[in-house]
Amino acid sequence: MSRGPSKFRQTDVTRALRATVAAGRTVKRIEIENGKIVVVIDEPNEPNADNVEKNEWDEVLDGATKTKIR
Repeated sequence: MSRGPSKFRQTDVTRALRATVAAGRTVKRIEIENGKIVVVIDEPNEPNADNVEKNEWDEVLDGATKTKIR
């Protein structure tokens, strides 16, 4: 007895994963239901004072905006 045609293939899942990673997103999980592939991604972190890396030019540019030009 045969299984019948598959609703999705491993290559379909691989393509979805690679496209998600190429878009710069982190995959949280994959859901497959009735042949529909859903890639669930992590939400991007909102920048705040704790997780933003300080750049050496920040101080230079902050000082430039405070300097008056005649």
